[in-house]
Amino acid sequence: MIHQYKNNGYNIVLDVNSGSVHVVDDMVYDIIGLYENNTLEQITDALRDRYSVQDIKEAYEEIDELKEAGQLFTEDIYEPYIDNFKDRPTVVKALCLHIAHDCNLACKYCFAEEGEYHGRRALMSYEVGKKALDFLVANSGSRKNLEVDFFGGEPTMNFEVVKQLVEYGRSIEEANNKKFRFTLTTNGILLNDEILDFANKEMSNIVLSIDGRKEINDLMRPTRNNHGSSYDIIMPKFKKVAESRNQMNYYVRGTFTHNNLDFSEDVLHLADEGFEQISVEPVVAQPTDSYAIREEDIPFLCEQYDILAKEIIKRKKAGKGFNFFHFMIDINGGPCVAKRLSGCGSGCEYLAVTPWGDFYPCHQFVGNEDFLMGNVDDGIVRPDIRDMFKNSNVYSKEKCKNCFAKFYCSGGCAANSYNFHGNINDAYDVGCELQKKRIECAIMIRAAMAEEE
Repeated sequence: MIHQYKNNGYNIVLDVNSGSVHVVDDMVYDIIGLYENNTLEQITDALRDRYSVQDIKEAYEEIDELKEAGQLFTEDIYEPYIDNFKDRPTVVKALCLHIAHDCNLACKYCFAEEGEYHGRRALMSYEVGKKALDFLVANSGSRKNLEVDFFGGEPTMNFEVVKQLVEYGRSIEEANNKKFRFTLTTNGILLNDEILDFANKEMSNIVLSIDGRKEINDLMRPTRNNHGSSYDIIMPKFKKVAESRNQMNYYVRGTFTHNNLDFSEDVLHLADEGFEQISVEPVVAQPTDSYAIREEDIPFLCEQYDILAKEIIKRKKAGKGFNFFHFMIDINGGPCVAKRLSGCGSGCEYLAVTPWGDFYPCHQFVGNEDFLMGNVDDGIVRPDIRDMFKNSNVYSKEKCKNCFAKFYCSGGCAANSYNFHGNINDAYDVGCELQKKRIECAIMIRAAMAEEE
């Protein structure tokens, strides 16, 4: 499978199955577009008015050589492997601990209903968290590195338990030949020096929630009872976090909505404020929500990604670059085969744990009783749910099979698929279009920067 596109003056050819990327001139670009379904003679006849016959012949031979070398028009080696992939052992690698089903902000787009997740406000006890870590260790097989994200709601509202669980996790690492990688996701309202010092010592990554410009952030992320601007409260703290971690191992994460379709301005605002690790993502909302991204918004949003990509190149070349999460792809290596085929591993390798110890496939399924998989006392009691997620992959989704982006997005988000189509083997169409554009921009950026190397 070949994907061809033009972006920012570059003619880019992606060989989907091998992952090979080629930046070519107009003639080669046109020949590749005709190569699969035409003979050399037919291609020559079609292009002789634009290019010399000799040049066409030489370029055609070079394409032949690239095909022989496995860099163009390669066969799909993954689909025949899919049955073995489905039979892989289930190993839990990561937990999302809902340390607090409560929040001190009232974000309008929050899928967790201001931290409540369709249920009651609650804080996770140390005992429940301890059992969750024990479950992770017991079900992680021979895997040494384990991921635990302290999530909410707002996890700093229960920070004493966070500290206790980190201490417990560290205490069982050596005996079990494990290493915990803890992450904290926070809105920053309660962030202080004590929390930051602890996080810098124990948290491998910190995710800082902010949407960008003050007016945009405060519109969608108001404080409860309108007690001041959340932007004004958190911005100085977040700058301190970024600097204290040497601009590494954190990122500011925002959400853009129909209210700020010009989201590139929010990304650049965060960059101008000194942040070097930035993620601003499209909201996922029902069409009835006033802030939802609509199908008619897609062309404008694609232009925004182009604007952002060009600005990133400009800043990188000037030595003032920053990383935009959705433009970060590894062309040379990329994710392992399992991740290419099935993505985040929700429901089998990755689970969410509620404050009272229930297991769900991920944080976005929490509160939907149809996806309640078990609990910290009994373990997984619904292996059928686990197997449903385990068998979900880019070949089980009709929309993904012939999509050039499938090995980059790995089939997209299962929760989004379910929320829009009622099953996890579909795809959220608006999200797909934006994802494809992000991948095209990411590859173009790599092509542009390769000229500097």
